[in-house]
Amino acid sequence: MAGPSKRKALGRGLDALLPTSAPKGAAAEGGARPTKDAAFFAPIEELHPSGSQPRTRFDEDALGELAASLGEIGMLEPILVRRRARGGYEIVAGERRWRAAQRAGLHDVPVFVRELSESRAFEAALVENLQREDLNPLETARAYQRLIDEHDHSAESVAKLIGKDRSTVANALRLLKLPDSVVEKIEARELSEGHGRALLGASDPRAIARLAREAVAKGWSVRETERRARSVARQAEQGGDKPAAQQKSANVRDLEDRLSRSLGARVTVADRRGKGKLQIAFSSYDELDRLLDLLMKP
Repeated sequence: MAGPSKRKALGRGLDALLPTSAPKGAAAEGGARPTKDAAFFAPIEELHPSGSQPRTRFDEDALGELAASLGEIGMLEPILVRRRARGGYEIVAGERRWRAAQRAGLHDVPVFVRELSESRAFEAALVENLQREDLNPLETARAYQRLIDEHDHSAESVAKLIGKDRSTVANALRLLKLPDSVVEKIEARELSEGHGRALLGASDPRAIARLAREAVAKGWSVRETERRARSVARQAEQGGDKPAAQQKSANVRDLEDRLSRSLGARVTVADRRGKGKLQIAFSSYDELDRLLDLLMKP
């Protein structure tokens, strides 16, 4: 498990849930099972994956490598579990190691039992995956949304829990607004998280899906994808009568590009003889809060 400094960086709220070492007096393999907060060896068939596990994809090659390692030296770190009412244990953190242990043919694995509520167990699983950087961007975003929808968190409290800025959480949640076809491309690593955020600048789902297909086919960078998305959005705002390039001077377009990159949001400038207005688009109150924080910094 990650060292103390990394846990601190991911917030302090779950420190008590994640063991830093096996408790004194932990039972040897095959020994009696302590009733609370103790490490011991359990038959691998007594462990069951959680239905609320934030992680949904497991890299087959990485699992094979881990299984080979476990077959050589065994499992050195206990799997965090909680007791099930119908017997056995539910995995809170360590499902990947449990899967690899099955491949390696291990019969018993070390476990660490904690008495956790459903909400606390999900929080612990999320933090453990984030510490190991095991989640893809969409799994992370869905986990944040579940904390908000199912476990009475706000975007701000999620940020505090995982030790990240609120803007980081808000940007992750924005990915959930992408069309399903684009989400699949990000999960398949055909597009990056940065591409996903850039595509949101196009606003229209059909335009976003089309741009995503082009970005994959033509190998666009995040910056190029962002530029194309802004161009599509400007044309839509102006009714599509003329290309955006004919509507504004090169200086104004360059200013819009620089401001958009700096703020991480679509910025448009309406200029007429040195006077006009500047518009900053936002897609949620969380994003608005992020923009206000940036604009109001001394």
